[in-house]
Amino acid sequence: MVDPLRFGGQPLLTLRAEDAPAQGPAFVEADVLPGRGMMLLQARLRLPSGELFDAINAPSPAEAAAAFGGENDFVGNLAFSFGGAILAPYANRIRGKALEDAREIETEVDGRTMRLPRNWGGKAEGAEQYAMHGLILDAAVPFAQPRADLVQGRLSAGDFTGRWPSRAELGFEWRLEGGALFLKVTVRNVGGEVLPMGVGWHPYFNLPSGDRRQARLRLPAARRMEVNDYDEVLPTGRLLETAGTPYDFSGPQGAALGDLYLDDCFTDLVREDGRAVIDILDPKAGVGLRIGSKSPQVKAVQVYAPPEKAFVVVEPQFNLADPFGAAWPDGVDTGMARLKPGQELSYDVRLEAFALGT
Repeated sequence: MVDPLRFGGQPLLTLRAEDAPAQGPAFVEADVLPGRGMMLLQARLRLPSGELFDAINAPSPAEAAAAFGGENDFVGNLAFSFGGAILAPYANRIRGKALEDAREIETEVDGRTMRLPRNWGGKAEGAEQYAMHGLILDAAVPFAQPRADLVQGRLSAGDFTGRWPSRAELGFEWRLEGGALFLKVTVRNVGGEVLPMGVGWHPYFNLPSGDRRQARLRLPAARRMEVNDYDEVLPTGRLLETAGTPYDFSGPQGAALGDLYLDDCFTDLVREDGRAVIDILDPKAGVGLRIGSKSPQVKAVQVYAPPEKAFVVVEPQFNLADPFGAAWPDGVDTGMARLKPGQELSYDVRLEAFALGT
């Protein structure tokens, strides 16, 4: 008997839909890794043709298992290089002073000095290095799978090994229902101080046609965050209007991606029936993906889409980049939620597929 693959000491869990519609686009399976912070490794989509398609850009489970834990996986970095990592207690970047005696930065989090992993940064010579995408990328989460279409987990994160104010307990749920894939993350402050919290999800969506130029993005947002460059991708503190620019994706059919490079954070989201909604449309394949969140704390969507790749990363998240940073003028809401002791909030995403032209 072949030993099953293990990820952070935990198995790969496969969800299988029990009530997917008989015809049309639908998510029918999903692979979740409790040993990697409950990240999504893969989601299988039934296309309008009936063909099954790997909707998430990720290696095979065996290849992922071999890569995790290697030299490029410091504090779980590989979790956000493919698949769909869950980000907490912050999404995006946090800047700080690089420490000489450790691969860490020293930074201010709501007025408290903290040390965070220095796990990402620009690639150019001398580029700034910083903390990226939270503190649970390689966390092993205790889990249960009560049904074929449901996985739940709960992590007593505490103060994230001394790296964050107060103490948190995180709950996770992945569910397949009615042809859609649902993610829910709950956060409870179980400490005695205010808990700053930013939650996000980092999925890489494959384009079924493989044709990036004709793919369209619909993202109703009034502004986007200006960055210093696309290497460090650090905020300047300015929020720019999207209307009338190449970054205006707010029309009913969005706009074609063409050759536009995107590593941009959009904010001032225009909600639809209380939900933040983003569509990735692939006219050539006749299918669209809809990413929606009803969580009121989702105030930003980071989009990463290099022109030479046939994927689009759409990250609904609470906070803008470097939310505690000095670049932001007074009065700007950078998106961090703040929970009082005993308080709880939730983050949710619904991922669904639909046929175009019907």
